[in-house]
Amino acid sequence: MIGTIIGMIVIGAIAGFIARALVPGRDSMSIPATILLGIVGSFVGGLLVSLFTRGDGDFLRPSGLIGSIIGAIVALLVYNAVTGKKRAHSRV
Repeated sequence: MIGTIIGMIVIGAIAGFIARALVPGRDSMSIPATILLGIVGSFVGGLLVSLFTRGDGDFLRPSGLIGSIIGAIVALLVYNAVTGKKRAHSRV
């Protein structure tokens, strides 16, 4: 149990930092927020994998490192779109 939690934190940190590095623009997230981004990304990645493959019907499951990174990128892009951060300045 404790090993699973520590594993989720480590994978979350790695996936969150990589997602923040790959998404253009500056992010002012704390380390705990980055870890949370990676953990959420892991579940988003698991959902995406289960939607595109024949799964056992378990939609809310964590994925591996690659799925976590992809899910964290998706989660960060959605977060930025919802909060209006990193919006391009329009010239009038």
